[in-house]
This record gives sequence, structure tokens and C-alpha cells, in this order.
Amino acid sequence: MKESISLMEIFGTFFKINAVTFGGGYTIVPVIRDEFMKKRGLIDEEEMLSLVALAQSGPGAMAISTSLLTGYRLRGWKGALTALLASVLPCLIIISILFYFYDAFSNNFWVKSALLGMGGVISAVLVLTVYDMGKAALKKHKIFSLILMIGAFVASFFFQVHTIIIILTLALLGFATFTLVDEGKVK
Repeated sequence: MKESISLMEIFGTFFKINAVTFGGGYTIVPVIRDEFMKKRGLIDEEEMLSLVALAQSGPGAMAISTSLLTGYRLRGWKGALTALLASVLPCLIIISILFYFYDAFSNNFWVKSALLGMGGVISAVLVLTVYDMGKAALKKHKIFSLILMIGAFVASFFFQVHTIIIILTLALLGFATFTLVDEGKVK
């Protein structure tokens, strides 16, 4: 594995990202993507989509899973542990501080206003993330990907099909399509 980034750089980058990004996994993903794909060129777009897909399908917080998988991709198990620690520490520190000062924060006008404003910004980031990920997913196999996206949306939104069933169904369809069928020919 190419060691073009140090463990200290991984720690510092993930600590900074997780300390200042609010809103969960889908708001952290574009920041991780920008940092390691666009700025540093260590991960390509297809790899990033794969990491995000894996992070979504696994248990736990998506932000932590994406950080762990990115760290693993960059430096193996040491990178994964470093990214995991750097991603969890800001949460633990901030929650510990909030625990001790909750009463003062919970009724403060400025804190309430800031959190309300962040909600709007987080919504905008989520829309941009979905757009970017959808655009990247549609580069290859446009019709197939579009059908799967629309089908997943309809199943979830209109028929309230459980997310795990949708994920498993799409995984099986993708596996069958790209493993068993090779450009229209059965292997």
C-alpha cells in the first residue's frame, strides 16, 4: 500500500473534519471527499463512491464508518484505527463539555439561533451531496443506475419498504448484473 500520507496527517485531518462538521454522515462525506479526492488526489471518485456505499450498508454511524474505511484505504489497519480514533474523539470531547454545561446552553437564545441556522445549511449540504453522488453513480451504466435509484426511492417513500430489504435487493441485483452477466453474455 502506497504510504503517501502519514498517520499523523490522517489523525489531524479526520479530527479537524469531525470537530467542525455538524449534521452527521452525509455532511461529513463531501468534506472527506474534497480532502482526499480533490485536494490530495489519494482516492478516485469511484473508490469514494464504493467507500460511501460500504459505510452506508454497515452498522453504526456513517461518518465513523466512512472515516474508518477511508483510513483503511489510505494506510491499512493502522490508518483505519487512526481515522477511527480521530473521528470519535471530537464527539466525545464535545458531548462531555455539553454534559457539564447543558443547562446554560439549552436556554441560550444565541445557541438556539445558531443551531436553527445550522439546520438550513445542513439541508443544503445534504442536497448537494445527493446530487454529486447521484451524478457520479450515473456516469457508468446510466439506465441501470437510474432505474435502481428510482426503484429504491419508490419502494422506500411510497411503499415504506424497510431500508435493509432495499439495500439487500439492490446488492443482489448489482451482483447478478455485474458478476453473472458480462455485457449481455452469461458467464
